[in-house]
Amino acid sequence: MKNIPVFIILCALLAQIGCKSKEEAKHHETRFLVTSPIQKDTSITKDYVAQIHSIRHIELRALEKGYLKEIHVDEGQYVQKGQKMFNIMPNVYQADLQKAEAEAKIAEIELNNTQLLADGNVVSTNELSMAKATLEKAKAEVSLAKTHLGFTDVRAPFDGIMDHLHVREGSLLDEGELLTTLSDNSQMWVYFNVPEAEYLDYIMSKEKDEKKSVGLLLANNKPFNQKGIVQTIEGEFNNETGNIAFRATFPNPDKILRHGETGSILMTIPFKDALIIPQKATFEILDKKYVFVIDEDNVVQQTEVSVAAELPHLFVISNGLKPEDKILLDGIRMVKNQEKIQTEFAEPNEVIPKLAVYAE
Repeated sequence: MKNIPVFIILCALLAQIGCKSKEEAKHHETRFLVTSPIQKDTSITKDYVAQIHSIRHIELRALEKGYLKEIHVDEGQYVQKGQKMFNIMPNVYQADLQKAEAEAKIAEIELNNTQLLADGNVVSTNELSMAKATLEKAKAEVSLAKTHLGFTDVRAPFDGIMDHLHVREGSLLDEGELLTTLSDNSQMWVYFNVPEAEYLDYIMSKEKDEKKSVGLLLANNKPFNQKGIVQTIEGEFNNETGNIAFRATFPNPDKILRHGETGSILMTIPFKDALIIPQKATFEILDKKYVFVIDEDNVVQQTEVSVAAELPHLFVISNGLKPEDKILLDGIRMVKNQEKIQTEFAEPNEVIPKLAVYAE
């Protein structure tokens, strides 16, 4: 009776050893799916927060002091170049003009009289010259009075859309007082900030002298119907953000864009002969990305890679892999570095279309 428990224990140990051996054999028989990077031309679209400005956005101010007699336009109205917008009470300036014209007439009469006397050698040539100078001065006063009178009519300097009215009819205006603002929206300047590293990539590329085409995503998440051109880069970096401002110009034929709007610049960045791998073939250790490369002896080699760009379900690799490398696709958590495994190869052209429906 005492030998029975020992016998049972031995049987149990043998069974456990047998099961463990079967599990190990099963692990060694597992075939892991591997693939290779695919090399092809591709591109990514980066977006940058943008501020939209009119190509011309100015303040309209009173050039003379006086009462605002009339406002000929309304807020948000489209005005044409030369169109009268405001009229400052012109009575005083009209009187100044009439006075200047009268003095010019007197100076002209005096010159004619002096000329007759000079012809008869009654007065000297100096007196004649003084009479001529007096007339020229009077004419200058007339011109100045006309200029001041002209300033009482405030006209649009270009075609554009006017903004909020800062004054009302009957207001007493000081010289230089703000009346409204005017925006030329025929073209728009869109400013966006680019990080230093991306600026260096752009400025050192072969395409730096070409006009870069960009898109614009509006605040309602709809694309603007015109393409823009990157035309200039500001001269200094922002020391706080490490960014530098780019400026793109967009045509605005339908007057959709207005000064002060926001949006996102969409810039397409091409990659020639890029190495592309599935994102699920990578794993992270301390903010670094790695893949398992399978060598000729089917031994797993942990390899660090550098990601240049991210696409849906894919990474563009800039360093760490060669086109002919084989990388582990499935079972990343089941293998260890330097472990020998059984593999099954899948062509990358067959793997990539299935990534969207993959669920680990």
